Amino acid sequence: GGMDLLFPHHECEIAQSVAANKKQPARYWIHNNMITINGQKMGKSLGNFITLTELFQGKHELLEQAYTPMTIRFFILQAQYRSTLDFSNDGLKAANKAYRKVMNGMKMLNGLEYSQEPAEHDVKLEEEIKKILDDCYKGMLDDFNTAITLASVFNLIKKINVFYLQQKSTAAISRETFDSMKKEFNALVTDVLGLKDEKDINAEGLIQGLLDLYKEAKEHKQYDKIDQIRVYFKNQGLVIKDMKHGIDWAYEE
Repeated sequence: GGMDLLFPHHECEIAQSVAANKKQPARYWIHNNMITINGQKMGKSLGNFITLTELFQGKHELLEQAYTPMTIRFFILQAQYRSTLDFSNDGLKAANKAYRKVMNGMKMLNGLEYSQEPAEHDVKLEEEIKKILDDCYKGMLDDFNTAITLASVFNLIKKINVFYLQQKSTAAISRETFDSMKKEFNALVTDVLGLKDEKDINAEGLIQGLLDLYKEAKEHKQYDKIDQIRVYFKNQGLVIKDMKHGIDWAYEE
């Protein structure tokens, strides 16, 4: 809850709960700082109170559009819980873009395999990856500073991109570090930060089917069909990526 309700509201609730159930309901309590909207404290009396349902549906005069649950979660995670959190359309749009970037990073990483082809060992790159992984958890150990952790996540995505774009072979780092990067990134993003891919799992087959049609259309220079598929992807918030090593898709950032 909010820190302004710590005493007496929440302490009274705890006392009542302990008296009724004869045990502590929790060992640790986190009270977040104030929530403001466009710099003004949120409150029903001020007419600037927004519910989660209104955020999800975009049905509020202060909102320009609807925002998904994961976008809201990401927006909140950008600030350490002791900091004031200011809701604004610009801030929510930026959070949506950043959330998609993290999902793209996860997709890129999970699509990578450790190369069996020998490659020159990049000691510097490996040490940088190890440090970033360590920094991710240092942020959480620093009074649950999710802002620091997210900054480290974005630093790790830059390294993932190096492998994804084939600027470096995955064999440039040790198998142990590669596996650790994959395991820790997924655990941190999904289990610790609670960020999930909102795309319907059943849509994966449709997306791949359309990519196959796109590839076929390119081979036969069917430009109208190419444009139609691109427009469909854009309407779904996705983009098609034409790369040297093949065709892929990503969330539009």
